[in-house]
This record gives sequence, C-alpha cells and structure tokens, in this order.
Amino acid sequence: MASSTLISDTQAWKELKDHAEDIKKSHLRDLLSNEERSQSLTVEFDGILLDYSRQQATLETREKLFKLAEVASLKEKINQMYNGEHINSTENRAVLHVALRASRDAVIQSDGKNVVPDVWNVLDKIKEFSERVRSGSWVGATGKELKDVVAIGIGGSFLGPLFVHTALQTDPEAIESARGRQLRFLANVDPIDVAKTITGLNPETTLVVVVSKTFTTAETMLNARTLREWIIASLGPSAVAKHMVAVSTNLALVEKFGIDPNNAFAFWDWVGGRYSVCSAVGVFPLSLQYGFSVVEKFLKGASSIDQHMYSEPFERNIPVLLGLLSVWNVSFLGYPARAILPYTQALEKFAPHIQQVSMESNGKGVSIDGTPLPFEAGEIDFGEPGTNGQHSFYQLIHQGRVIPCDFIGVVKSQQPVYLKGEVVSNHDELMSNFFAQPDALAYGKTPEQLQKENVPPHLVSHKTFSGNRPSVSLLLPSLNAYNVGQLLAIYEHRIAVEGFIWGINSFDQWGVELGKSLATQVRKQLNASRTKGEPIQGFNFSTTAMITRYLQASSDIPADPPTSLPQI
Repeated sequence: MASSTLISDTQAWKELKDHAEDIKKSHLRDLLSNEERSQSLTVEFDGILLDYSRQQATLETREKLFKLAEVASLKEKINQMYNGEHINSTENRAVLHVALRASRDAVIQSDGKNVVPDVWNVLDKIKEFSERVRSGSWVGATGKELKDVVAIGIGGSFLGPLFVHTALQTDPEAIESARGRQLRFLANVDPIDVAKTITGLNPETTLVVVVSKTFTTAETMLNARTLREWIIASLGPSAVAKHMVAVSTNLALVEKFGIDPNNAFAFWDWVGGRYSVCSAVGVFPLSLQYGFSVVEKFLKGASSIDQHMYSEPFERNIPVLLGLLSVWNVSFLGYPARAILPYTQALEKFAPHIQQVSMESNGKGVSIDGTPLPFEAGEIDFGEPGTNGQHSFYQLIHQGRVIPCDFIGVVKSQQPVYLKGEVVSNHDELMSNFFAQPDALAYGKTPEQLQKENVPPHLVSHKTFSGNRPSVSLLLPSLNAYNVGQLLAIYEHRIAVEGFIWGINSFDQWGVELGKSLATQVRKQLNASRTKGEPIQGFNFSTTAMITRYLQASSDIPADPPTSLPQI
C-alpha cells in the first residue's frame, strides 16, 4: 500500500486544480438548465436514487475525477480491502467489516482463512441467546423476565448501535418485535449519564451488555463497575452472572469481572470500532430489542451495498461517486465541511454516527507511508434532521459560508399521518422542504428578482441569496431495517473512497490516544492529592491552577467515599 508519490503530485490532481478554476466561473443556475447533464448526474440502485446534478460539476469534472481514481489505484485498493489484505498498515490489520454482513456461503479471506464461518458462529450464538432472553427461558436472579437492556460502550461501541436503534424505533415491524421491551445506551462516564440511564429501571428485569474489545476501556469499565454495584446492591453478588453479559475478546478479564465467559460474544481485530455496528457490538443489543430476524434484514441491506460497491462500474457506483464528489469539494473547491440533513426524524442519530466514522477515519495529516500532506484531508461533518435544521443553521448555509449538503429523503414515512382537509399530508409537507431546499441553495435569489418584487432598496442586499451552493439528494424508498443497513454501508464506503483517493490510512485513530494518556496522568494526580494530600506537579501553570481550583472546590468529598449510586 505504501507509496512515495503523493496524490497531489500527480498530473490528474493538477488538472483537477485547473479545472476547478474554470468551474468556479459557472453557476448552478446555468448548469441545471442543461437537462442532458442533469439526467447524466443521477444514478439508481435497488430503489435508492442519487441525484448529484446540484454539484458544482460537469460531465468533464466526473471524467477527471475518474482519472484521479485511476491514478490513485482506487479499484485496486477496494479489491485489497475486500480480499482481506492488511490495508491498515500502521496496525498491520485487515479491514473487513464487509465480512460482518456477508452471506453464510460467502468466502472472504484474512491471513489465508475464510472468516465468514467465524462471523456466522457468533451470529448464530447471538440469535440463540437473544431468543432465550426474549422468550423468557433466560431469566434474572429472582426469576423475572429480562425486558430491559442497557448497552455500555463508547465511541464506535455506542454511536452506530444508537443510530440503528433510533431509526428502528418507529419502524412498524421493529415496533411489533420490540413490544414490551426497552434498550438504553450508557456511554459517557459522567455520572449524570448513569443516572439518566438507570432511572425507572428495575435491576430484577435488566440485562447489562458491556461492550469493550479489550475490556480495559477506562470510561466503559468504570460505567460497567457502576452498574455492577447497582445490581449487587439490589440483588446480591451472585446476580451479576445472570444480569451482565459481554461483547469482548478478552475472556480472562470478562471472567474476572464476574461475567460467565460463555456469555461473551466475540469480534475481531479486523473490525474497527467505528465500523463495528454489524458485529456483535451492534447486532447483540439490537437483537435483544428487536429480534434477530429484524437485525438480519439490516445486515442484508448493508451487504447489498457491499456488493454494489465491489462490482458496479464507477459511473453507477453510489459510494464511489459520493466519495469522489467529497474529494472534489474539499480538495479542489475548498469547502471543508459537509452538512448531513436527513428529512426523517428516525435518522436523528445518523449525523452523530457519521461524524465519528468520517472524522476519525479521515482526519489525518500524513499519507499512509507517513509523509506530511500538503493538503487538508477529511471533512467537518455535522447535521440535524429537516425541518428542524432549517430553523437552526440553514441561515449560514444559505447566506454565509458555502457548505455542501447531503439531503436524505424517504418516499414512504414509517408513521404516516393524514388530516382531513389539509392541503398535504404531514410527510408531504416534510418532503416539500426536502425538494425545495436543494433548489434554493442552487439557484439563490438575485437583486433583479427582488427589485421586480418591489423589495425596498435598503433590503435588497439583505434578501439576496447568491446560490451556487452544492448538494446531493439521496432518496430512499422507505426506512425499514434493510434500508437502514443500506444507508450505513453507503456512508462507510464513501468515507473509505475518500481516504483511498487522498492516500491516507482511514482505519487507524492515533489522534484519539494522546488525550487518553494525558488523562491517565491527571487521574493519578487526583487520586494522590485526594487520598494522600500530595502536591500537584508535572503540569503546566494553567493546568496546575485549574486542578488546584477543582480540588479545593470539591474538598468536601471524602478521600475514600463509600459507594453511592445516583439518586434520581
């Protein structure tokens, strides 16, 4: 994978730089008037429609981006990922989240071994265990059924499963499967998150799933110990084995914690945390809530995009097109941010998940062989469901900075509402905005138009919209478990494409480590100062002053406090 040539040194990159200057002279008003162009910049797969005609791009732009992909060996890099090669070179690992949702008869090799049977062994175990819990054959320490699940994890062990759970909560099939059950997530080490998570729950009916590959993640394990105390305080120490299970590979620490290793569900080092939704990390808690059959449809949806990504020519390949357009916007047009705007409340946790997948993957400053990049990699991602976002940050998008937007719409609402006498249904009202906003961003409004509307002269400049603000529209047929899996895989692969083009390693996250190691020093200092009265040392003046202030203001806390759980 390593290469001494930066993509920015290639002729294809330089040609795109020159081409960008020409594109900047055009306006989307003019580009959209060419119907042949607009028709060419749409693609459909399995009921999903991608319209990228509102990008500041022409057919020539697309061809130049395909040439860049060829120079960057994009197809070879995609093949290397699917073939289980160690493309995560800094950690010497394969990147095989596609194997997590492969069909049972698929063959995907890693280090000379087909990993698909291992994946399905875990899936079969999850199905068997979740059905025992859901049927009531596995009960808690007092004989009561376990109707409530708390999944403890952070980062990729939390954001992805939460997104899927939130999307399925309002799907009719998933609702029926989850009736009488609830799933909650505990991620933040802040005790307030603990309090909010366990409020209203009864330990007798609660199953806790601890998600940590190594079983050493500081925040996750402190939260796990806290909920272990919550269970013990109510039901006694022996109840832990009936009320706590694990998703981990460290069976020794799982057993030491008090969880039966037989109730631990494995995943592998070729699964990156932010790409782990389709592993036991997500599949296990989601199966407990919705049943394995619903979650299997989610996996099949993701798998359909995996196959599309691998086999479809680039001109009809949705993740590849989206990835190339992101590179175009970031590296050539100079737009560093992207707004993710789903026009369905069910996807309210989608943008937070993609924030991690994208920015943890591609927020890199060096190439895959360690050469400093002379260009910025990665995008700043944020988002909010429409129409809420329209009443929040769209002002900046329309009249402030240019921020490319992803508009995500759904043809059929999960929960349609019809009111007699209304002009349109609630969903039609929502979708009216979905269709209108991309055009408003593209066309804008000129001073001449405003003058014809008799807008007072002193307000013309305030009401002028420059337009020429790019977006893509992704229209899904519905939002069932299958479609949710498709959407996840589209974005996962899009992000990988960007990294492959930029020539970076999208699958490590060393930037996460520094803050963790510094926090360890502070943790030791807080303990030494509270329990032994040791002076603060080894920090700069500012940090020393803040820690001093913190310790002084919380000096009423005893050095060795008794166990105390939230009081909400």
